[in-house]
Amino acid sequence: QVQLVESGGGLVQPGGSLRLSCLVSGFAISSGAMSWYRQRPGMEHEFVATITRSGAIIRYADSVKGRFTISKDNDKNTVYLQMNKLKVEDTAVYYCYQVQGDYWGQGTQVTVSS
Repeated sequence: QVQLVESGGGLVQPGGSLRLSCLVSGFAISSGAMSWYRQRPGMEHEFVATITRSGAIIRYADSVKGRFTISKDNDKNTVYLQMNKLKVEDTAVYYCYQVQGDYWGQGTQVTVSS
């Protein structure tokens, strides 16, 4: 059974940073692409970032490019999302997603507010 468990969300002031983690079990992240999505209040899920199984290809949404960094540790079977220079509009529930198997985590809330 594949499980994705996100952590690291919370309340942060504009301009601050957070690092989200996604611990994966039942699937080796070295075997497939992993992504982060988010759902802002009243909006659809939107793509944030993705990393291929080799880590060689990484893509970001334009809205987060230059501020967010996706990475992974195959030994820990964990995917990360480092979020810097956070803006109020980054407020959302952030989800970890395993592409090939279409598996989602439960999400972690990120709130950016002064």
